[in-house]
Amino acid sequence: MKLKVCGMKYKENLETVANLRPDYLGFIFYKKSARHFDSSIPELPKSIKKVGVFVDEELEIVQDTIKTFNLQAVQFHGHESPEYCAAINTVEVIKVFSIKDEFNFDVLQPFEDVCDYFLFDTKGKLPGGNGYTFNWNVLEKYPSSKPYFLSGGIGLHEIEKIKEFKESPASKFCYAIDVNSKFEIEPGLKNVEELKTFKHNVISC
Repeated sequence: MKLKVCGMKYKENLETVANLRPDYLGFIFYKKSARHFDSSIPELPKSIKKVGVFVDEELEIVQDTIKTFNLQAVQFHGHESPEYCAAINTVEVIKVFSIKDEFNFDVLQPFEDVCDYFLFDTKGKLPGGNGYTFNWNVLEKYPSSKPYFLSGGIGLHEIEKIKEFKESPASKFCYAIDVNSKFEIEPGLKNVEELKTFKHNVISC
């Protein structure tokens, strides 16, 4: 499984996290977020893909942001339509769907041909960063073969749960683990030692 660390904000912290070589680093371009990124991204190892996170943003702004920050992927966290997603054809497209205790997988079908990945996180008050997990057993009914990111309140306390999940049929198409708020000292500032422990125990095993 790959590792995505989302919600990066501070340059020095960002560079230290990048030294851990996650596969993806996420930058939130949503102004209402406490992790809103409005700085410049330092040069990163070429193995790390930069992901821009957007919530119902104007398409032209998304396209400009891709060029300005040389993004390799975008993550759509709002009510973006399949047509909207299809308009982005220069980078990887990740479409987010929120789950609590159940989920209607039929909503995925229109996005099958316009997204590279799905991302499943916890349904909450905010579009991401709510700090708690959803019922992963729901994914046992995942009807697609499209790879997906598992997100939503994942921290050190979920290590054993993730190991169990990796052995289950539900994880067959789980491409990456996405972490954010459970590894924070404050919004946007990551605890590097905890990330290192997580990566060693979950991603490297």
